[in-house]
Amino acid sequence: MSGNTAKRTARALPPLMTLTERAQKRLRQLYEGAERGKLLRISIGTRGCSGHSYEMGFVESPHPGDERVEQGDLTLLVDAKATLFLIGTEMDYETKELESGFTFTNPNEKGRCGCGESFHV
Repeated sequence: MSGNTAKRTARALPPLMTLTERAQKRLRQLYEGAERGKLLRISIGTRGCSGHSYEMGFVESPHPGDERVEQGDLTLLVDAKATLFLIGTEMDYETKELESGFTFTNPNEKGRCGCGESFHV
């Protein structure tokens, strides 16, 4: 027999998503308060100049095919159709002078529109 018989090992993929300490703290507050018994679900929608936007909502149960992201004692859901857009994304929670909210650092983004409302991959 000739040829390469060595087995190839699959390259490990980065985690689907990670949460910063600030994101974990805020999500924990929401889960213990007004959103008790629900899970945050993240999906990708079409909107804005660049085409895609992050969409978030609280749901009582996963949709068919949703991916579960677990970090520490927290769980969130990702729409199956959004997973390829989000691999390796870090979710943070920022508080600014006039606004606060979850933000995403996504290594798959190739650019954002001028207002920052949408992105493209």
